[in-house]
Amino acid sequence: MACCSNDTCTDTQRLDSPGWRRTLWIALAVNAGFFFIEIAAGAAAGSTSLQADALDFLGDAANYAVSLGVAGMALVWRARAALVKGATLLALALWVLGSVIWHAWAGTLPEADVMGIVGVAALVANASIALMLFRYRGGDANMRSVWICSRNDAIGNLAVLAAAAGVFGTGTGWPDLIVAAIIGLLGLTGGVQIVRQALGELRESAQGSLAAAE
Repeated sequence: MACCSNDTCTDTQRLDSPGWRRTLWIALAVNAGFFFIEIAAGAAAGSTSLQADALDFLGDAANYAVSLGVAGMALVWRARAALVKGATLLALALWVLGSVIWHAWAGTLPEADVMGIVGVAALVANASIALMLFRYRGGDANMRSVWICSRNDAIGNLAVLAAAAGVFGTGTGWPDLIVAAIIGLLGLTGGVQIVRQALGELRESAQGSLAAAE
């Protein structure tokens, strides 16, 4: 395949490029690893925001795997993959918001020190991934969904650190619950953006097919 710059590449060429694939593999490995770290730490510390962030890592790892599977395929397949990813993000966000309600009723008090240590490590990992993916933020729905997920993760990590400080300062679990709710709302808005763009690209692809058939 002929080489091209980021400004002259088509979306298909960029999605099938070695650099894009390498970035996705790194992101996949980091997100899968941090899912296990945060889900265990969240359960041990009783932190809803850490568990919410862990689920976000799991969703992103699955999203990166799907993106690797459709890299280089036609727009319609990439849009379908993005649609699945957007729906998954919406489902995870709803689970997080439901978990917030349950922990608010149970009155859980998380351990701030564990939240802070894990939150810093996750922030470094996600910020690094977001920087690697920044150049691909303007692509199709599938490519853009990867950027949105990484951006949301970095914001979520900052929020977890703020929650840890809030729990430590107030001695209550409300800062943790508020941050978990924010992460859930970020997931909802990100999922809606991805689904809308994917549906638009599917319509565009269908119109192109009809025009070609006429």
